[in-house]
Amino acid sequence: MTQPLLFTPIALRDVTLKNRVVIAPMAMYSAVDGIAQDFHFAHWGRFVLGGAGLVFIEATAVTDQGRITNGDLGLWSSAHMPPLKRFAAFAKSQGVVPAIQLAHAGRKGSMQRPWFGNGPLTADDLARGEKTWEIVAPTTEPMAEGYIVPRALSVSDLATLKTQWVDAAKRAIDCGFEVLEIHNAHGYLVHEFLSPLSNTRNDGYGGDFAGRTRFPLELAEALRAVWPKDKPVFLRVSAVDGVDGGWSMDDTVAYAKELKARGIDVIDCSSGGLFGSATAARIKRTWGFQVPYAERVRREAGIKSMAVGLIVDPAYAEEVLQKGQADLIAIAREALVNPSWPQMAEIALGRTASDAMDDWPVQYGWWLKHRERSIAQIRADEAAGNA
Repeated sequence: MTQPLLFTPIALRDVTLKNRVVIAPMAMYSAVDGIAQDFHFAHWGRFVLGGAGLVFIEATAVTDQGRITNGDLGLWSSAHMPPLKRFAAFAKSQGVVPAIQLAHAGRKGSMQRPWFGNGPLTADDLARGEKTWEIVAPTTEPMAEGYIVPRALSVSDLATLKTQWVDAAKRAIDCGFEVLEIHNAHGYLVHEFLSPLSNTRNDGYGGDFAGRTRFPLELAEALRAVWPKDKPVFLRVSAVDGVDGGWSMDDTVAYAKELKARGIDVIDCSSGGLFGSATAARIKRTWGFQVPYAERVRREAGIKSMAVGLIVDPAYAEEVLQKGQADLIAIAREALVNPSWPQMAEIALGRTASDAMDDWPVQYGWWLKHRERSIAQIRADEAAGNA
C-alpha cells in the first residue's frame, strides 16, 4: 500500500516528526502555583504512548500575571522546570517530539476555572482559596461587563513583556523542548493587540494593521532570535474573530506573510475567542470547520500550516493533507476520548494491526500482537463452525 501522508515523516528545520499528527495544547487548569503535577505527567504521557509525532503541553504562562486561572501552567521561574524537563525527556525517549506553547492571558486573566463557570471570580471562588491579581491589556477595556478592568500596557511595559517571554523561552530550551508555539489566538494578550475590536490604542502600537501587528511581530522576532536556529517556531492565530468588524482572514494572510519573513515556520489556524470562552465565535461548527483557514494561509502566504478543529476521522485527515490544505493535523479533545487515535488512525488507513504494533511502545506491542493472533484464531474457529 502507499504510505498515507498522515504517517509520512516531515522535517521542520532539523527536527523530524515521525508523522503529521499533532496533539494540540489543551489547558487543564490543574497546576499549583504554575507548577505541573502528577496529573499532567500522566495526561501528557497518554499522548506520547498513543503515537503522535508531536505533543504540545498546554498553554504555559510567561508571567504569573499572564495566567487565565489560578490553575494555569507557568514557566516564569526555574521552579517550574523540573516536571517539564521530565516530560520532555520521556517524550524523546519514545520517539515523540515535545513542544510547548507560551502564552499570556491579557485581559482574560484572573478568571474562574472553567468547571466553576469560566467567568469572573466570585466570593465562592475566593472561599475555595482562589486569588485575584491585576491584569493587563492593550487598553483599559474589559472583556465584558462584570470582568476585571485591565491596566493599559505602556510602551515600557511592552519591552518588559518581551523580556519575560524570551526568558520563558530560554527556560523551555533548557527543559528540552524541540518546538515552540507563540499563542496569538483565543482573545488572549497578543490577539488583543491584533484585533481592531480590542486594540483601540492611539500610539504606534494601535490603529491600523501595521500598528496593531507591531507588538506581535516584535515578539515573534524576539522569540525566533532566541529559539535555536535548527528548531521550528509555530504561531497559533485566531484566523477570524467571527465578530463583525473584527480580525479577518485577509488580515491573517497578510500577517502570516510578515511572520514568514521573520522566520516563523508553521501557522496553527484556530479561530474566535476574542469575547467569551477560548473559541467562542459566530462560526458554524462542522467537521474540519477551520481547515479552510489553514488552506488559505498555506496557499496565499506560502508558509506551512496546521489544521485543527473537529478533525476526528482518519480518512478526512488524510484527505486534508492530500489536497494540500495543510501540512499538519492537530487533534485535541478527540485525543482525550482516545489518546491512541494516531495508532488507530494508521490501522484505519490500511496498515495491518500486527505491522502497526511493531511501532508501538514495546511494552504494549508484544502483548497486543499475541492478542491479535488469538482473535484471528477465534474467528477462524467460528468460521469453521459455521461452515
